[in-house]
Amino acid sequence: MNRTKRKIFNVAMKLFSEKGYDATSVEEITAITGIAKGTLYYHFTSKEEIFNFLVEEGMKLLKNSIEIKISKCDNVKDKIKAVMLIQVKAIVKYESVLSMIFSQMYGTEYRNKVCRDKVAEYVDVVQAIIDEGVKSGEIKKCNSRFVAYTIFSLTSTIMMYKKQKEYSIAELYRECELSIFDDIE
Repeated sequence: MNRTKRKIFNVAMKLFSEKGYDATSVEEITAITGIAKGTLYYHFTSKEEIFNFLVEEGMKLLKNSIEIKISKCDNVKDKIKAVMLIQVKAIVKYESVLSMIFSQMYGTEYRNKVCRDKVAEYVDVVQAIIDEGVKSGEIKKCNSRFVAYTIFSLTSTIMMYKKQKEYSIAELYRECELSIFDDIE
């Protein structure tokens, strides 16, 4: 991604996260980035395309991080722990993207569907890990789709939880671990 596109990406992510999609205008994005409208439209055809790009890139980053990390794990419990740790780290580093996605998951607009679809793709990865654990007997039989969504939903819970006071990554991870492993062991 070139410097101009990255600048648009960062400003749009911040504005969508803080103000919401509808309250953010292309004019505001160009004013803050200091670029001409034509330059923005050279990189993106619309505000909707910027939003979709942000969601795509954010969820791809999370999904790729998990796939890399779990490839180094020897058992399913360690894979689930790796997923939770990556989610906690993502919240600390990419809270704006996740906040933006959560704020737009519900509704009937195309962007709402994009958010739901990208989250579902991510949940598919987590569900496959859980299914592997059920099949091998490492974790008890469960509704793997529900548990996968529960693990993902911890990200929104943690975002709200950490707003109450400052927590370390280790503290946030420990809370996730206690919540999930009580249910599947």
